[in-house]
Amino acid sequence: MTARPGTGDELIELLLSVVKDGTDPNCVLFLVGHAVGNRDVVNVWEGWTTKEAHAENFASDKAKAFVVKLAPLLDGEAEYKEAVPVGGRLEVD
Repeated sequence: MTARPGTGDELIELLLSVVKDGTDPNCVLFLVGHAVGNRDVVNVWEGWTTKEAHAENFASDKAKAFVVKLAPLLDGEAEYKEAVPVGGRLEVD
């Protein structure tokens, strides 16, 4: 997603507040990052136990309220892509 110019860090902070406030137990991965050289281009990687759990979460009142907070920081629509993980590793300091 692309933040309005100069608001990338604010968008990242808001997205990371999801983790601080506690995520749905069906969310097994939630990472936030920005593009090299452009902090206003923000990427979010999510992993869910099922596609249905993801849809149920986004239908919740909590998620809808979050989207209302998120929308003013965005420059255009977010682009979504689905992927199927096949392996790897994540190490966080």
